[in-house]
Amino acid sequence: MGYVLILGGARSGKSALADRMGRAAEMPVTFIATAAAGDAEMVFRIERHRASRPSDWMTLEAPLDLLAAVRATGPASFLIVDCLTLWVSNLMEAGHGADEIQRAADALAEELRTRHGVVVSNEVGLGIVPANGLARSFRDVLGAVNAKFAARAERSLFMVAGRALDLGPVEPIDGGLERD
Repeated sequence: MGYVLILGGARSGKSALADRMGRAAEMPVTFIATAAAGDAEMVFRIERHRASRPSDWMTLEAPLDLLAAVRATGPASFLIVDCLTLWVSNLMEAGHGADEIQRAADALAEELRTRHGVVVSNEVGLGIVPANGLARSFRDVLGAVNAKFAARAERSLFMVAGRALDLGPVEPIDGGLERD
């Protein structure tokens, strides 16, 4: 029991891998979407994604309350949560602070440990330091959320150019590390 965390950049193949994992699951699949249709282009993307899913998959829309959506599914479902990036963005846009988001992430990651599934999120810490405070805050909050999910995941993968790299377990390092 447990979930796989799939991290990577935009268009790296994260969602495609999550889709393949759902199709290979030998149990009912529930897709939990965090995207909100804020403009015409996003409406088109959401519709395209919905149409590509198998008709027997259940879809739940949960832009803010992911924990309630997870708890609303039966324990026999394979869950696909796509994605934490938009969830964190939605929460920040709705006025939730970093501490509140971290508490919600702790509760959600802990609940998902008891389920079968996959969780998708962007890795946004590989680029330059963002020029404005909101972008830096988003990067920091999402990075901490991703770390919480990785710590509880059965397995963590990093997607690059459609290829999955297994991140493996965290090994203790003697002597400590400098924190950036």
